[in-house]
Amino acid sequence: MEEGVRLASGARLEQFARAGSGDAFCFVGEGGEERPVVYVGLDGEAGLLALGLPELVQLCLVAPWWRDAPGRTPEELQAVADEYREDLPDFARRRDCAARALGIDLDELPSAATVLARLVERSRGPVAAACLVVGYEGDPLDPLFNAARP
Repeated sequence: MEEGVRLASGARLEQFARAGSGDAFCFVGEGGEERPVVYVGLDGEAGLLALGLPELVQLCLVAPWWRDAPGRTPEELQAVADEYREDLPDFARRRDCAARALGIDLDELPSAATVLARLVERSRGPVAAACLVVGYEGDPLDPLFNAARP
């Protein structure tokens, strides 16, 4: 994560993971894994992804193509999901293996539609406004879903 990237509120922004692209997953504020999670992209976008680590894990297990979801119709999103599964034909096996390793009951995983709807809802809610990420000059980074910027 670039130096000077911070929350507009002044709350703590703690990076805990990095995507293969170099983008960062960060906790907001103080506490444990129940804290909000924001995603900070190297391309200058950021936004709230989840309220807590368990919700983020569900998103990544069920709809790892979430990054391509914004602005797409259900049909377009289905095409993105199909392409992802085509590129990774053993996706279901990998997802199931990861869920079991994390002690997650596969029957309790929400649907992709549910986690993506929750993601969009989070991007528009009051917590998203409190998780506004700014760059070193104090300008807000671009919202992930064109909905989080006040």
